[in-house]
Amino acid sequence: MLLRYLGEFLGTMMLIILGDGVVANVCLTKSGMKGAGSIQITFAWGLAVLLPAFIFGNASGASFNPALTIALAAGGLFDWAMVPGYIVSQVAGAFVGAVIVYILFKDHFDATEDPATKLGVFSTGPSIPNVGRNLFSEAIGTFVLVFAILGIGQVAGIASGVDKLLVFGIIVSVGMSLGGLTGYAINPARDLGPRLAHAVLPIKGKGPSNFKYGLVVPVFGPIIGGLAAMGLYNIIPWNI
Repeated sequence: MLLRYLGEFLGTMMLIILGDGVVANVCLTKSGMKGAGSIQITFAWGLAVLLPAFIFGNASGASFNPALTIALAAGGLFDWAMVPGYIVSQVAGAFVGAVIVYILFKDHFDATEDPATKLGVFSTGPSIPNVGRNLFSEAIGTFVLVFAILGIGQVAGIASGVDKLLVFGIIVSVGMSLGGLTGYAINPARDLGPRLAHAVLPIKGKGPSNFKYGLVVPVFGPIIGGLAAMGLYNIIPWNI
């Protein structure tokens, strides 16, 4: 039991170190990779999920995402009793990962003047604020993520470990196609943990952490999308 929670904590921490790390690397002033662009960010986020999934897949199942954890429990594929512990582990891991990114890039945060750029390293935000459509975007992105993960189970004779590579492809695909709308959190822990870190860290010149958005769209959108994916997956007669 402890190993499963630890796997979720460490895996989500690594995910955020690599994911928020690439955003800092590309966006903060005086970074050696500043300006590399959205393609590097999107591929790096896919790798940020892939690497801890290989490491902690056997230990915890490598969910790293409350929306996926809740969807699996709703579908009877995960024990509801473990859901609260998984979510706490995921959010805590994301928080610690974001703190580590801040420590690593502290000089670059200090050199960056724009508060929105600093917040963007930690958490997501809409390119055009519209709560309804922003929620829909996060729900659809997470629907694709969860439905595709479940669909991997329909691949006959898949070799061990290939499923993790396919998840990398799913993350990159969602990011490439939908990422420009809301930053594709598609994971409440990925957004909430770093947003909390942004709120409490002594970041020079930071602005508000925008919890008005962060406690709604990147939290409820992914949960809705994940549950919808599980619901549809379960009613499809796969064995016909």
